[in-house]
Amino acid sequence: MKSDEKTAALDLKLSDFLCFAVYSSNLAFGKAYKPMLERLGLTYTQYITLVALWEEDNQTVGSLGEKLFLESNTLTPILKKLEAMGYLRRQRDPEDERQVRINLTSEGRKLREGLSKDGFPQTGLDPEDFVNMQKAIVKLRNNLIRTTKDRG
Repeated sequence: MKSDEKTAALDLKLSDFLCFAVYSSNLAFGKAYKPMLERLGLTYTQYITLVALWEEDNQTVGSLGEKLFLESNTLTPILKKLEAMGYLRRQRDPEDERQVRINLTSEGRKLREGLSKDGFPQTGLDPEDFVNMQKAIVKLRNNLIRTTKDRG
């Protein structure tokens, strides 16, 4: 490394880190979603689990975990809690006992009906910027996943 590059690396500020911008944005989203989630009695992870099931019901734990980027040892306690709350059922797949299928209950489906667009945090982005930002973040996530997989 050249002397100028070493100096530049030492002069990095927290605001220069893309990872910090994403991390602090995640914290801001958490605060923005907090009122809605408190009203529903859900955590953010429980909420996105339900969103994935509203999108496609009757999923296996494995497929749901892939969509949410969660390992089954992280997802299973979330599913147990949502089941205890009456929002879903976990059942062994009769065609493959190794698989557990997740199905929404009528209460889980009703929860969606109670949500309005007004309850969602506003990003302050116009529609075009919103779409571009979302695409860029998905690309970043996928690049990071691929890069870390390549390292072993």
